[in-house]
Parts: sequence; structure tokens; C-alpha cells
Amino acid sequence: MPGQAQEAAAQPGSLPAVEVVSTTPVPGIEVPKDQIPSNVQTADDRSLRRAQSLNLPDFMSTQLPSVNVNEIQGNPYQVDVNYRGFTASPVLGTPQGLSVYQDGVRVNEPFGDVVNWDLIPRAAISSITLLPGSNPLFGLNTLGGALSLQTKRGDTHPGTELELQAGSFGRVSTELTHGRKLGEGGHLFLALGGLNEDGWRNYSPSRVRQLFAKVGQDSGKLSWDLSFTHGDNRMIGNGLLPESMLSQNRRQVYTRPDRTDNRMSMLTLNASYRLSDVQTISMTAYTRRSRYSTLNGDLNDDFEPPEVEETGVENRTYTRQRGEGVALQSTYTAGIHQLTFGASVDRARTHFLQTEAEGFLVGTRAVVPQEEAEADALLAGKSRTTSIYISDLITLQPNLQLSLSGRYNDTRVSTRDDGRALLGLSTQLDGEGRYKKFNPAIGLTWQATPRLTAYAGWSQGSRAPSPIELGCSDPANACVLPNALQSDPPLKQVVSQTFETGLRGTLDHGLRWNASVFRTVNKDDLLFVSSGLSRGYFSNFGRTLRQGVELGLSQQSDKLDWSLSYSYLRARYDSPACLVSESNSTEETSPACTGEGEIAVRPGDRLPGLPAHSLKLNVDWRITPSWSLGAQYRVYSRQTVRGNENGLHVPDGADFSGSGRIGGYALLDLTTRWKLGRNVELFAKVANVFNRRYATAGQLGHNGFDASGVVASPDAWRNSQFVAPGAPRAVWVGMRVQLGA
Repeated sequence: MPGQAQEAAAQPGSLPAVEVVSTTPVPGIEVPKDQIPSNVQTADDRSLRRAQSLNLPDFMSTQLPSVNVNEIQGNPYQVDVNYRGFTASPVLGTPQGLSVYQDGVRVNEPFGDVVNWDLIPRAAISSITLLPGSNPLFGLNTLGGALSLQTKRGDTHPGTELELQAGSFGRVSTELTHGRKLGEGGHLFLALGGLNEDGWRNYSPSRVRQLFAKVGQDSGKLSWDLSFTHGDNRMIGNGLLPESMLSQNRRQVYTRPDRTDNRMSMLTLNASYRLSDVQTISMTAYTRRSRYSTLNGDLNDDFEPPEVEETGVENRTYTRQRGEGVALQSTYTAGIHQLTFGASVDRARTHFLQTEAEGFLVGTRAVVPQEEAEADALLAGKSRTTSIYISDLITLQPNLQLSLSGRYNDTRVSTRDDGRALLGLSTQLDGEGRYKKFNPAIGLTWQATPRLTAYAGWSQGSRAPSPIELGCSDPANACVLPNALQSDPPLKQVVSQTFETGLRGTLDHGLRWNASVFRTVNKDDLLFVSSGLSRGYFSNFGRTLRQGVELGLSQQSDKLDWSLSYSYLRARYDSPACLVSESNSTEETSPACTGEGEIAVRPGDRLPGLPAHSLKLNVDWRITPSWSLGAQYRVYSRQTVRGNENGLHVPDGADFSGSGRIGGYALLDLTTRWKLGRNVELFAKVANVFNRRYATAGQLGHNGFDASGVVASPDAWRNSQFVAPGAPRAVWVGMRVQLGA
């Protein structure tokens, strides 16, 4: 069942299948899911196929409990994925709190810990595991959870398959996969994916190209596989839109272009050797090369005629990264103990350049530069993380397990300001930081009866600031996103502590249920504080709190699979602070916050972008052996927008507009599949069936356009609410053909 544990149906007279979950990034150690002291979620490639999801974020948002997305960039491959109030995002400026692994390799980028969802090959995904909490075994950035992806092998996914799909927004996609065995114990898997679309908003075409290849061998005690991942993508997402423009035309853009070009290649080697029946050694090694560039057309904050006539500015960034790493792990079983020891080293080098060129906004709201681009920053950075970890699963009784684990991280980050030395810039970015931390975890699981399991666990994780956060932490020198670096105050590493307890079990007729409560406290949390639509800075915040409840029901039968989940999330600030929000109606009104544009945030104020309530219902009905219908229904409550962190913003009809919140919404998607013989399958999907108008995120900022869409004089710019509009109704149809083994 999507978002729920997958278990094979037991045949008469056989034992029920037991699902196992990898509890470390390095493949090799697997634990029965019922012995994990948290509400872990799993899914496989069959779930992805049934949901007809465009990509991994699309699947998670419709299928996995406690997940919501913010479409701030306006592109389906560039969404913020939130889980229990923690985020994995491709956008620099979004504080990251989730770690993402592909075949044991952490794919959060070194420069900002961002996650580029477009570089994860959808056609190659075999299984998905979402582990909640501050799990120390998954290393840095695992504040609220870890997403672990395993890719396909030729022996488990044999045959050749071609998939074609087309429909709304000019979207045309193709996937080709081939898997086969190679001799005795060998296997080969290839996957190619391509997508072109015009986008549902104006001037927003995108192109995605993905390649994945894996070859391996299982021979006696030794198993290994070598994989290659490559992506070459261009995405345009035209971002937030003022509500006044939204009411005129939801498809229009504020300023443009907002283009991202991602190119990445990664080589991964996984190997394991069974020393004996009780001990196995595993290894993961990788090398990764990437080049990223962005082109953003924005309003010119310095526009002040007649001194400054240029209404727009073209910001460009170029990032080149290289990373390598290796992890070694030994698993040993001794009596009631299952011990795991591991060590890893990861290093990365980054070169970053930012330029800007002033120009004019034309009628299509594109920026046409009128001068040569000037460099704002030229930075070289290095990072190196050395870790050792240990885990022990102790079977106290046949139905009682105690899990103990811990990880020590030693991270060094250094930056060199090449811009000052080579270009004569006034920046002062040379620096070096070192962050050390030991993070422990403890958990207990009790199978009270064969149908009921209780669990409880406590864990701690940490995250060291990345170069972008270290270079953008001064309120007096807010950054223009994606980056504008200053000589800034030092930042502390974030420490996250999670407690979770719950029950799970089965009832008659295969009905499964789960109930859990969780509480995560972040100390010195890194937040991006907005000081305008495209400006802001990073700051350590005393404490933030995320706590909630998860409830779930699911059932599988011969003809009908369904799941129902409800999540409650209370994500709030837990310390008082003064934050800059110049477009909030309460700016500079608190006696406790006297700085320019400041608002007072109190303990209990909600974190923006996170709905308190969410409900998801998924159904897959096999009407006949060849025809199936599916439905995905999801409901989200309202949320606070960025810039209204104190929750007190109110419109006055003159200088300030927008409520500071966006309303809740409900969406229904329908899918169908029809098999034509053994080798051909037709499928179709209708998204947003009722064509709801909704928004997934919002932010307070200055609207520089008048009612006719012309750039206004600076004194006429109004404080407005910008929102990320959701896509309208869409229909896609496709065909899947098996071309033979």
C-alpha cells in the first residue's frame, strides 16, 4: 500500500513475510520493521507506478503521511518537501533538516545542504524508506528524518520496458529501462528518462534528462555493484505572485526569468563480504561532480529615479562542486547482540561566482541588462567530515528489543575569498570553522502480542552550518538569493533532540493501524529570516519546537488496497526574538524590537509554511484482472506565510495587504490502468479533478508594479502578500510496453 509497509501475501501453510529495513546508510544491515522504535514508512517501485507520480516529491506529497510541499519556485522539480516540519529543498535560503541518501550516498549538496530532486532518477528507484527523528546513524543534517533510496538491479527487475506519456502543459515524457542477469550471479540495469514541458504558467518551459546504469556480481561471500547517475536539466519556475496579480491571471509571472541549470555525474561502489555466518563487512565509496547555474531577473531594489533609472537587475550564479567519500562498516552477531561499527570520510570542494547586471524590465516582465555583469562574490570552499558510529540491537527477550546507537562527527569548513584577491572586491570571506559533536540514540520495541507492538525512542542529531549560511548571517547585510555573501557573525551548529512513542498492529481481515506522538526540539536552529521578497539572512534561533500526532489505517486485499492517514503538527518558535520583516504591518511597533523593520516573535508563534492538519486517503481498486482505478485525496489546513512569523500582520487597505496566511485546500487525483494482453498497459491520470484554486506557500514582500503592470515609483511600492499558486486541472495519458526479457 502506498506509504505503508509492503508485505507479500502469505500462501496457505506458509509463514507471513517479514519486512526488513536498512537502519544505516551503508547497505548491509537490515532489521525487521517491527523492531524499529519509530513510525518508519516504506514504499516500492510498484507504489510509484500505481500513483503515476511525476517524481519523488510528487509521490511523497500524495502518499506519505506528515509530508507537505511548498511550490515556491513554481516548478514541479523544485519544490520544498516538508516532513514533520523539517525541509529538504533545492532552494538556497531554505534551512535544511532532512538528509537524503541514494544507495548509501548522501545527496544533499555541500554548498547549502540543498537537495536537487531533478537529479534523482525516477525510473531507477526500487524502494523508499523514510525514517523519522534525529537519527544519528544517518549523519549530518538528520534533524527531522532521513530519506533512504535504493535503486534497481538487473536480477530483481529483468526485462526491457518503454513508457511514453503526454498531456497537459505540453508535457511529454519517455522512460526506457532494461534489466538482465549476466552469467552466474551477475546483473545489469539501465534506465533512461526524459521530459519536456511548457509549464502551466507563462514562460516556464523545462527539460529533464536522467541516466542511470548499474552492474554488479554476487559470488559466494562477495557481493558488489557499481552504479553511475547522470542528470542534465534546465528548469524554469517563475516563483511567487502578488495576490492582486493572481486575481487577474494565475498564469502570469512577477519577474523573469528564473532559470536553473543542473548538471551532475556520480559514480558509486557498494560492496559487502561475508567473513562468517555472524560477521559481514560492507563498504560504500563515491565520487560526484556537478555544475549548477542560475539566472534570476528581479526588481532593482536600488531603483530611485533620476539617480538610478534601471528598474531591473539580472542576478547570475555559477557553482562547481566536487565531492568524494568512503564508508566502511562491520556487522557482527554475538548472542543477543547485533553490533554494527562504522567509519566514514566525506570531503567536498566548491567554487562559487555571483554576478549582477542592472537593466530594464520590459512588457513581458523580463529583465534586459544594459551593462556588463559585475562580480559580487567569488568564493572557494572546502569541507571535510570524519565520522565514526556504533549501533547495537539487543534482544532482551524474544519479543523485547533494545536499540542503542551513537555517532561522532568532526566537520571542518573553510572558505577562501578569491573575489577580494583576484577582483578587488570589498568582501571579507576568508574563514575556517570546526564543528564536533557526539549524538546518541536509544529505543525500545515490545511485541506485546503477535498483533500489537509498542515502541519508544529518543535520539539526537546535529547539523553544521554550510558555507552559504556562514556567509549570509548579518541582518545589516541581507543576501540577495540565491546568494550574496558578506563578512558575517559566526553561526553555531544546530542540535536536534527527538522523542517518539507509539503503537502499531493488525486487526482482522488484514487491517493495519498505527498511532504515534513525537516531539522534536531544535537548539540554535538555523532559520532564514526574510527581509523582503528576495532578501534575507541566516540566524541561529534559540529554540524551535515541532510536535505532533500521526494516525494511520490501511488494508490490502485481492481487489482493493486503501490507506487513510491523519497528521497533526504543532511547529512553533520556543524562544523570543526580533526578526526583520519590513512588509509586516507590525514592524517597528514592539518596544522590545527597535531595529529597522523588526517584528517581535514570541514563544508559541507558528513556523511559516507548515499546515497544522493534514489528511490523506489513497485507494487502488482492481475492478477486473486487467483494469484498475485509483484515487488520491489529500487535505491541508491553512498556514502562516513567511514574513508573518509573529502571526500579527493585518491588512489596512492602504500600505499593507494580505492576511498573512493562506487558506487550506483539498485535492483529488484519479488514475486508471488497463492491461492489453501481457505486454501492453495503458494508463491515465487526472490531477486536481475539481480544478481547485489554491496556494501551497506565501510570503510578505514589496510589490513594485501598479495595477496596470507597470513598474511604479519606489514610494508607490506596496507591502503585499505573495503566494505560490497551485497547478490547475491536468490530464495525462500514457502507454507502457514490455519489450521482452
